[in-house]
Amino acid sequence: MPVESREPAADFDIDGAAASRVPGVVASGGLLAVAVVLTALNLRPAITGIGPMLDEMRHDLGASAVWAGVLTTLPTLCFAGAGMAAPLLARRFGIGVALSVGLAVLTAGLAVRVLDGPWVVLGGTLVATAGIALVNVLLPVVIKESFPLRVGVMTGVYTAALQGGGALGSALTPVAGDALGGWRPALLSWAVLAGIALVVWAFAARGTGKAPVVPVVERGRSLLRSPLAWMVTLFFGLQAFYAYAAMGWFPQVLMDAGVPRADAGLLFGLVSVIAVPISLVVAPIAARWRSQSPWILGLGVFGLVGTAGLMLAPSWSPLLWAVLIGLGMSVFSLALTVIALRARTGADTARLSGMAQGIGYLIAAFGPFLFGLLHDVAGGWRVPLSMLLGLLVIQMFFGALAGRRRFV
Repeated sequence: MPVESREPAADFDIDGAAASRVPGVVASGGLLAVAVVLTALNLRPAITGIGPMLDEMRHDLGASAVWAGVLTTLPTLCFAGAGMAAPLLARRFGIGVALSVGLAVLTAGLAVRVLDGPWVVLGGTLVATAGIALVNVLLPVVIKESFPLRVGVMTGVYTAALQGGGALGSALTPVAGDALGGWRPALLSWAVLAGIALVVWAFAARGTGKAPVVPVVERGRSLLRSPLAWMVTLFFGLQAFYAYAAMGWFPQVLMDAGVPRADAGLLFGLVSVIAVPISLVVAPIAARWRSQSPWILGLGVFGLVGTAGLMLAPSWSPLLWAVLIGLGMSVFSLALTVIALRARTGADTARLSGMAQGIGYLIAAFGPFLFGLLHDVAGGWRVPLSMLLGLLVIQMFFGALAGRRRFV
């Protein structure tokens, strides 16, 4: 069982000798920073672009509600499965090649899914989200190893770009549909951005060869036996559970409270936008603290108040609840930050990232389903929102434990 040390971090190679960098990680620089931002921008539009076009897609394809449910649940399940394979791919081919493969798979999936009927849409989305899952796990390794003195800053930039990309996906896809003549060219347009990111990443990763980013790890060092790794994983999974339940249902909660459809959409868009500046500011500051627990608890309190307000008086001040919930959901940036900070080396970061995101997104996949099921059983929104309140308390507990300065 790995020792969870409280000593200052240092990098070590697989023989225990000091090392400044894990082989195969791209050197830091301006082009790499641009590549990280462009890559992060591509990690959500493939998913968030579907929602605004879903009714048009169903009508055009003659697809059922069950098909729509599978399409919207598929990404989180794929994040779980493909994310666990990312460290293996990186160990075999190196970080530069592995990330290039992820971006190429994403681009191909985005292009293929608009070519035919409902099964092709599902298959293409599965391929695209598999590429996203690989990149999700490996980008924190690049940040950890290539920007060791700026982990907080680069994690904040990466998270802001990721969340900004999600907001752009839901906002611009309908506009592109009107301009280009339908959902197929609108969704296809995101393949262009993914292709650009692939090209930029290929230039940024030149010269890395096939040196493995993840050294050979002894069988006895499995993170599945590390209590700290499980704390990080449960923290990540519970915040993702909340976020995906919110993305799937909060606009409907607001509409049922009398908020017009357009206003409900704008309010939930605000939830996503708030996370961008918070990620840019909070993550770098929190990373410089010895413990990130106070920041995790502070953002959790905002989420608790906002969720309680939405449950008890949804129509009293929807804007205030949206702002508070947006602040609470900004803890996502800290979930990514602690993945990098709780590991000493790029090897451990890759394994911890794969475990936290693989198992975490599997937990998150139940969020929208369970929230909707509780609504149907209880006949209202108070019971599912009460569930989220309880979940937030548990999330804050594990987040506080994960935020303490220790290492897997």
